[in-house]
Amino acid sequence: MNQTIIQERSGLNQFYAKVYAFVGIGIALSALVSALMLTTFQDLLVQLMFNARIWLIVTGVVEVALVIAASNMAYKNSPAALPMFLIYSVVNGFSLSFIVSLYLPGTVLTAFISSAALFFVMAIIGVVIKKDLSGIGRALIGALVGLILAMIVNVFLNSGLFDYIISIVMVLVFAGLIAWDNQKIRYVYEESNGQVATGWAISLALSLYLDFINLFLSFLRIFGSDD
Repeated sequence: MNQTIIQERSGLNQFYAKVYAFVGIGIALSALVSALMLTTFQDLLVQLMFNARIWLIVTGVVEVALVIAASNMAYKNSPAALPMFLIYSVVNGFSLSFIVSLYLPGTVLTAFISSAALFFVMAIIGVVIKKDLSGIGRALIGALVGLILAMIVNVFLNSGLFDYIISIVMVLVFAGLIAWDNQKIRYVYEESNGQVATGWAISLALSLYLDFINLFLSFLRIFGSDD
């Protein structure tokens, strides 16, 4: 095999490893904070649950602000992008503890395993597939916006069946986005001729982190519909 091709593949593999290292750190931080809230700080969580709606709104606003800030800093390749991503992961772990506490441990474990398995499969597809997924990815983003609006409507309808259907479609949408985001890693590497700024790695990691978390939440609603 041509030495240049070997070097290119090695460089691409290293870039994938860098992106997934950030993804892993983000997920680990969120899991740790959530686990601490559910165990060590369980009494505090119980007290906060009395005003859970307020806390979820506050953390939701903070999380949106952090995602926007982290994304902007990543595009600018700012050194603050990584700390911002990590802070977001911590805050998200805090808000996840409120949601996870509503489900049985077995349901949470099943949702996590299902999410990890589907994430792995779709990531592999995104890495090896030759077809450009950009068009599909943009369509999925449009579908996601529609689903978010449907979820807002369902807040007033409070329909369990509607929520179940939305959750299933969410799984399909995020499965597709995982494949697309993994393909983007290769595209970014190739377009930069292997000279990829760390900011890009953080931006891509943030997208994959969000894919996984939302996939997990969708599975949690599906498997926990009877909890």
